[in-house]
Amino acid sequence: MRIGIDLGGTKIEGMALGPDGRERARQRIETPREYADVLAAMAGLVERIEREAGGRGSVGVGTPGFLQPGRGWIRNSNLLCLNDQPLDKDLEAALGRQVKLDNDANCFVLSEAIDGAAARPSDADPQRVDVVFGATLGTGVGGGFVVDGRVVSGANGAAAEWSHTTLPFLREGEKSPYRCFCGHPNCIESFTSGRGLAGAYAEAKGETLDATEVARLAQRGDAGAHRAFEIYEDRLARALAGVVNLTDPRAIVLGGGISNNTRIFDNVPKVWERYTVAKDLRTKLVRAAHGDASGVRGAAFLWPA
Repeated sequence: MRIGIDLGGTKIEGMALGPDGRERARQRIETPREYADVLAAMAGLVERIEREAGGRGSVGVGTPGFLQPGRGWIRNSNLLCLNDQPLDKDLEAALGRQVKLDNDANCFVLSEAIDGAAARPSDADPQRVDVVFGATLGTGVGGGFVVDGRVVSGANGAAAEWSHTTLPFLREGEKSPYRCFCGHPNCIESFTSGRGLAGAYAEAKGETLDATEVARLAQRGDAGAHRAFEIYEDRLARALAGVVNLTDPRAIVLGGGISNNTRIFDNVPKVWERYTVAKDLRTKLVRAAHGDASGVRGAAFLWPA
């Protein structure tokens, strides 16, 4: 049995998967604010899941930020109490077993690449390296890579930190609507998060609304909301074009609250070739098949079946 834990800023979700990949138990709790309380909550969650599933399992964890090799600390997490903490070792001590840990967006992509929206087609060329990129677009923005069914973390553990680089093809006078916690001005996250969509609406209409309301207005045919989405979609297209130019993925899978706006899956591919070197792109832009469960499933998949 494999257990996955998705550690988020507001919730911690756990799931047990049987040898057949089917769900055997699933629970969710609120995320505490202090590090010691987070550890205790995760250990308690594993215990309850194992009791419900009727067995002991391996434990994989998806976490915001990344574990820096060598130093062994979490870096760049928006759940601030995790930063500069050896989360994997401390959780291993609490559980009395080995734990595998990776960036939460990497876990999301792994789930979708194995048996989700970005699963490798049966007729794919076996000689061609298979690259899948994924991004979670919500309050924050995460990114991750899976190559030939394996997560790519990189030499520094930071291969997933795509969203904290400058938006490609930045235009004169273009500024992000808020300052991201990473401290870098005009980073991809600040343009493509939910607050980024809200900022695009403020540009288009001169009014302040949250992303959920902008989406509602767009569905009703509001011209200002439509223009906000056009601004947002162009920025997302630029961000993803940078990924295409660098890694040339077979598929890009999107999750998070913004991905519920299905128009982006039609409109972004119409725009991104303005910014890619390759034309007539074969890269597919797809919506996550497993929704909110992708991250926790991918964390379980950090262990082989």
